[in-house]
Amino acid sequence: MPTEIENLNPSVYSKIKERAVTANEEDENIADPFDKREIFDLIRNINDPEHPLTLEELHVVQEELITISDKQNSVHINFTPTIPHCSMATLIGLSIRVKLLRSLPPRFKVTVEITPGTHASEMAVNKQLADKERVAAALENKHLAEVINQCISAKG
Repeated sequence: MPTEIENLNPSVYSKIKERAVTANEEDENIADPFDKREIFDLIRNINDPEHPLTLEELHVVQEELITISDKQNSVHINFTPTIPHCSMATLIGLSIRVKLLRSLPPRFKVTVEITPGTHASEMAVNKQLADKERVAAALENKHLAEVINQCISAKG
């Protein structure tokens, strides 16, 4: 991993308001399908590996870039690195993927990709993130697993 920060002065955006939880959502007897806001809430507070900011604050993840089909058991996330040559793109994608795999029921197929046209190595990063064996091997690397755990842990 690089020792220098690539994007010294990233744009920082305001966080959106927390979603109000309804009585129906808390009632375990009522079927409550997953929606894109619920998925966004799972990934919005992932910490950026370079900055003391969340992926939401950097607009790396946005609710509009999430597609979910509860009936088809699929979640698709596009994320947008802050710069086109971001060397942390694979790590960010892995962090999003791991957070969702740990948080969602196992019935979901999770796909994480770079938003088209926003990264110089978009195809290579997407190929790595889609390869289950590569992802599993990456997570067996103790140092990399520690970094991912730091990214997905709550601040504070």
